[in-house]
Amino acid sequence: MKEKIEKGDIAQTLDGVSLARGEKISKRWIIVGVGLTILLVGGFVFFKGGGSSAAVQYKTQEVQRGNLMVIVTATGTLKPINNTVSVGSELSGIVKAVDVDYNSRVKAGQILARLDTTKLEAQVTQSKASLESAQAKVLQTQATIEETQSKLSQYKKVRELSQNKVPSQAEMDAAQAALSRALAENAAARAAVSQAEATLAANLTDLSKAVIRSPIDGVVLTRDVEPGQTVAAAYQAPTLFTLAADLRTMELHVNVDEADVGQVREGQRATFSVAAYANRIFDAQIVRVNYGSTTTSGVVTYETVMKVNNPDLLLRPGMTATADIIVKKIENALLVPSAALRFVPPADEGNEPSRGLIGAILPRPPKSESRPSVEVAGQKNQRVWILKEGRPSSVTIITGASSNGMTEVISGPLKPGMPLVVDTISIGKP
Repeated sequence: MKEKIEKGDIAQTLDGVSLARGEKISKRWIIVGVGLTILLVGGFVFFKGGGSSAAVQYKTQEVQRGNLMVIVTATGTLKPINNTVSVGSELSGIVKAVDVDYNSRVKAGQILARLDTTKLEAQVTQSKASLESAQAKVLQTQATIEETQSKLSQYKKVRELSQNKVPSQAEMDAAQAALSRALAENAAARAAVSQAEATLAANLTDLSKAVIRSPIDGVVLTRDVEPGQTVAAAYQAPTLFTLAADLRTMELHVNVDEADVGQVREGQRATFSVAAYANRIFDAQIVRVNYGSTTTSGVVTYETVMKVNNPDLLLRPGMTATADIIVKKIENALLVPSAALRFVPPADEGNEPSRGLIGAILPRPPKSESRPSVEVAGQKNQRVWILKEGRPSSVTIITGASSNGMTEVISGPLKPGMPLVVDTISIGKP
């Protein structure tokens, strides 16, 4: 009995010891598993996040010193300096001949076309005959005047010799009346002569207008008439030719945006190009900046007129041109690439210290927002980035004008030749 009790106590004791050891082993394995999990997660985050910064590569561009030209770009159309002149006909008739063609260079007074003058010449001949008839009538009335004057003088002499007995008073009155009628007929004949002369002059003028001449020195842009065509000028003069003034001097009318018009002034130089001569640059000079505005699709522009020399006659009216107006020249300026002003380093760069394993696991504190650039009188307070130990470091500068991808530096610690970060080339794993 005693022996059984001892064996039961020993078995119970052994069972308790086994249970206690199992619980201890289980807890130990749980702690080890959690630790390994934390290490694995932390290592993954660390090597993925922290290791990537070592693989970041940056593209840089050096600070330069040189000249900067500020340019305003605008588009417009080439026009003749005196616009165009429409040449028509005041007369109706059939076109007999056309002496010029498209692009013909003409002088003032040069014949452009001729109308058939058969009818006009007949009218001139008729008016000349009427004039000659009126002039003959004048001669006839002058003879009548001389006859009546002689008769009246004879009557007066006889009456004086006869002591007022003969001729009678009635005969004297009749002779005086005949003289008055002769004078009146002479006046009417002279008036008829004047009328005939006016008619002849009008017909001669019409005959001269049958020859259509150029009113200016210029170039024929359009020709809307052919030989044999009938010209009808009953209500208004039809346009037969369109002439442009001498195209060796032209005007370029461009539309300058309202944001740029404050920089544009009379006398400024400009260059422009046209599609017909893509590889050639033409010179121009601003002669007028209009105050009147034009609004197209919500965009406000101001017409600006430039004088253009065209000695080779390469430029033609109506060509569309793109002009670059030089509004400012800055010599020997410190210049930085404009791309460097737009560069923003990756989130884990920019002089941020390494946060280690715990920092990789724990959330980051919120970043303070960068202060926006301040612009004062055309100057901006901005930041650029240089590399220190392979990491971007910010530098504050004050910038001025910008053009062609370069920006003027007014003040700051930059020196010519210093490399500035302009872009990130690639981000990869080590």
